[in-house]
Amino acid sequence: MDSSKAGPVKEFPVGLDEDTEEEYASQSELLQEFTNISSIDKAWVFKSESGIGSQAMFSVSQPNLLANKKRKYMLSSSISKVSNNNVNFQWALFPVEMTGVSITIPSPSGSKLLVIRNPENESPTQFEIWSSSQLEKEFQIPQSSHGSVYADGWFEGISWNSDESLIAYVAEDPIPCKPSFDYQGYRKGATKDKECTSWKGQGDWEEEWGECYAGKRQPALFVININSGKVHAVRGIEKSLSVGQVVWAPPVEGIDQCLVFVGWSADPRKLGIKYCQNRPCALYAVKVPLYKSEAPKSDLKSLEELTAVNLTQSISSAFVPRFSPDGKLLVFLSAKASVDSGAHNASNSLHRVEWPADGKLSSSTKIIDVIPVVNCAEDGHFPGLYCSSFLSKPWLSDGCTMILSSYWHSCQVILSVNVSSGEVLRISPADSGFSWNVLTLDEDNVIAVCSSPVDVPQIKYGCLVDKANNTTRWHWLNVSSPMFKCSEKVMSLLSYLQFGILQIPVKDVSDCLTKGAAKSFEAIFVSSKVNDAPDPLLVVLHGGPHDVSLSSFSKSLAFLSSIGFSLLIVNYRGSLGFGEEALQSLPGKVGSQDVNDVLTAIDHVIEKGLVNPSKISVIGNSHGGFLTTHLIGQAPDKFVAAAALNPVCNLSSMVGITDIPDWCYVGSYGTNGKTIFTEAPTAEHLTQFYNKSPISHISKVKAPTIFLLGAQDLRVPVSNGLQYARALKERGVETKVILFPNDIHAIERPQSDFESFLNIGVWFKKYCK
Repeated sequence: MDSSKAGPVKEFPVGLDEDTEEEYASQSELLQEFTNISSIDKAWVFKSESGIGSQAMFSVSQPNLLANKKRKYMLSSSISKVSNNNVNFQWALFPVEMTGVSITIPSPSGSKLLVIRNPENESPTQFEIWSSSQLEKEFQIPQSSHGSVYADGWFEGISWNSDESLIAYVAEDPIPCKPSFDYQGYRKGATKDKECTSWKGQGDWEEEWGECYAGKRQPALFVININSGKVHAVRGIEKSLSVGQVVWAPPVEGIDQCLVFVGWSADPRKLGIKYCQNRPCALYAVKVPLYKSEAPKSDLKSLEELTAVNLTQSISSAFVPRFSPDGKLLVFLSAKASVDSGAHNASNSLHRVEWPADGKLSSSTKIIDVIPVVNCAEDGHFPGLYCSSFLSKPWLSDGCTMILSSYWHSCQVILSVNVSSGEVLRISPADSGFSWNVLTLDEDNVIAVCSSPVDVPQIKYGCLVDKANNTTRWHWLNVSSPMFKCSEKVMSLLSYLQFGILQIPVKDVSDCLTKGAAKSFEAIFVSSKVNDAPDPLLVVLHGGPHDVSLSSFSKSLAFLSSIGFSLLIVNYRGSLGFGEEALQSLPGKVGSQDVNDVLTAIDHVIEKGLVNPSKISVIGNSHGGFLTTHLIGQAPDKFVAAAALNPVCNLSSMVGITDIPDWCYVGSYGTNGKTIFTEAPTAEHLTQFYNKSPISHISKVKAPTIFLLGAQDLRVPVSNGLQYARALKERGVETKVILFPNDIHAIERPQSDFESFLNIGVWFKKYCK
């Protein structure tokens, strides 16, 4: 054959061939349409200047795949409530893109808007104060004052004072002084400035808060005067405290204003705090001199007068402080169940303290329980509080009722909580199985978003229509909105899908030590309405393990449903939303109880004839990846393929390099692991960790497995997944690894998220034909 006449050989991207390239192209087009659906991050409502109706402002985000960032924009609307059965939203014609904006916070009156732009290098942080029509003030805050303002949703805290002249906020400490060297050696006198004739040493290593906080300096508290632009570091706070979630206390005439904030101690050291509410914390109050003019030195308060006071010494956790509208009560959440047990998340409790009318701070303030931890609820009753934040203004007009979102089994629901009586009511509809999330309040009306695994989010407007004879009734109205728009193709595909929430009985209740551990758990089942034969099944497993998969819309899971898979989304025992006893049944039994719960759920749908037992695959991230790799080892004939995102595969190697080594102990030994935790594991500990790990079952694995790994992951460092993947390859198991060099534990960067689920879809299609 004359090779000179042969055409050029087509070159395929790494990992693709002629067959998979067509599938790749087809699926990527559909995934792009799902990816384009926007989401609401925050919302605010203000009274209209005319006094008639309200003005709403929505902060919306949408993935920008080309820039590999989230595109953020604002969309506003005028609200006019005609009656309890009729509300009108008049939307602005176009949204306004917030390019380069890190944070936007309106003032309490709605007359001013704070816009913060954090730098991507060592440039100043930019503060902008906007009125309704123009930029009023602009300040450049140099790195010598502080670093970037925290916008992480945890340490993050920004609060306007009552007359809107001061803003308290949390930002990184200034760059510390480091040793300098030049051609003569060490230069005496540390300096922060850069000079071309010298270079900086590293100085002492400073511990960070782990995952998501690499390179972030300690969070500290600052106040800016928006008239003068002067920034002051708040004094009187111990250097060992990391601070966050700051709010101004109600002003008391004649004395300095107070700030209330959350403080996390670094003693004995900082452990990973992202996704981990088991880090002890307390509420502190500190007096802040009125920085309206530069006071003479003789008038400056003594450090003793300005020392922060711990308000919650009698409880191991206190966060998200909120003052009641009359300023008489300070309400806060607590994760004491998590801190005291070592579980990284658990049931929350709600508490209140009476705020002193005279402004005199005390560390012996009496803490009153509003919602205690619920150990085991009766069927249909409130299962406990599961929320990590509140609205900035969560109050109804009675001044004692808060509106908040919480998990209730596999759903997110909206609750009203009377902080005086402790009465808790579920105010979102209970009959649909949808999940609901409160966005903001419009006086005594609620603006919320609801969705399901097969229904894109929709804005709802809740009206309090009846509050008499000890009963409360809410009426929910649909709101037409330009947000959440998606293509006709996506809407058509979703219209052929259905979902239900299944009750899965525990297989062997004789092993259960508590009543709550013996109660049924749940799984969300998503399937086709029209196919006669069952579609291939994907078993979907959440991470944590103390997290929950909600009956809300997920773009990635909706995409997988739309390409021909049924989904079994399992909330195994240990998930949030089912009571404290069920949650605490898992620590010490990871790799066994949770694995058996998943197998029980699979058997449940097989017995009901809902799935084809020969076409089952499994996917999970983090602890869900731990379960995925356990399942393909412990039940190797059950699964035809698997996908694991940043999976925990070997606790014995992970314990020395993760930011949460304490969890390796609690997961393996139960609550006792909190006591025996050490930075120097014994041989016995390492053996226990290995025996609890998926790698102990690797010799039995058959299922082709794809791994999606973030190279910057500090929670489950990339070596854990790579070791397991290499061991599979060594044993001849079909294996594919995609490593994202700039991603962390949550593979959320738009391009990485897109490529992950595109490859997952193609992988499962290949092995589930």
